[in-house]
Amino acid sequence: MKNAMEIFKVLPRNNCRDCRVPTCLAFAAAVFKGEKNLEECPHVDKTVIEAFRHCNSDAQALDSEGEREFTQLKEKAAGIDLASSAERLGGQFSGDSITLKVLGKDFRVDSNANISSECHVHRWVTTPILDYVISCAGKPVSGNWVPLRELKNGAVWAGLFGQRCEKPLKQIADAHPDVFEFMVQIFSAKPAPSAFNSDIAVVLHPLPRIPILICYWKPDGPLESSLNLFFDDTAEDNLTIDSIYRIVTGLAVMFEKIAVTHGL
Repeated sequence: MKNAMEIFKVLPRNNCRDCRVPTCLAFAAAVFKGEKNLEECPHVDKTVIEAFRHCNSDAQALDSEGEREFTQLKEKAAGIDLASSAERLGGQFSGDSITLKVLGKDFRVDSNANISSECHVHRWVTTPILDYVISCAGKPVSGNWVPLRELKNGAVWAGLFGQRCEKPLKQIADAHPDVFEFMVQIFSAKPAPSAFNSDIAVVLHPLPRIPILICYWKPDGPLESSLNLFFDDTAEDNLTIDSIYRIVTGLAVMFEKIAVTHGL
């Protein structure tokens, strides 16, 4: 289950409090964050609980694979001369570490490829950071925006990207466009008011040379709302497509968790 609302749908939704949580929505949020187990609700069908356990088991296997990938990237990144790479990466070198702006926050990578920040360090951020340190060609941003499918290797990821990133962001924007704007500003977004004539247009920098443009069109009469993300056409010169997908979908998950935390 990708978010708390999917968990909420399998609950009785009668706020019975048999799970010792005030509402079913709050319980769903707690399960999604790992603070509660689904079986603590006595009214959920046992087949649903078993399916949920199976999915969690698959997720743990993927976590193990991600750990191996991260270790391999760390070994490669540890051999890179960070001082001479500062310009290429768009970062600042000092002491034995380079500082990169990630969504407006400072993340430091030292000579042993250890990553630190005043923010909570998530794997969906750290893996792309190491990949960026290794693979970034330092190509300047062109300012030519394209959808993911028009990147060299983007077509393979486009369908999944729409479901895992653009769709959940659109749902948040539809329900609370003002809160959506606020959440975007948390990550040091810059307004792009003329972009594609959208109602909301902001530019985020998940990494210094990897900007993304988020455009949202509000509902207009019979026309439904829409939300699309665009990338600079140099994106794959500076980061692999896997990491581009990972960091942006990770951002979408963070937005969903912020929405759940605030009871949206």
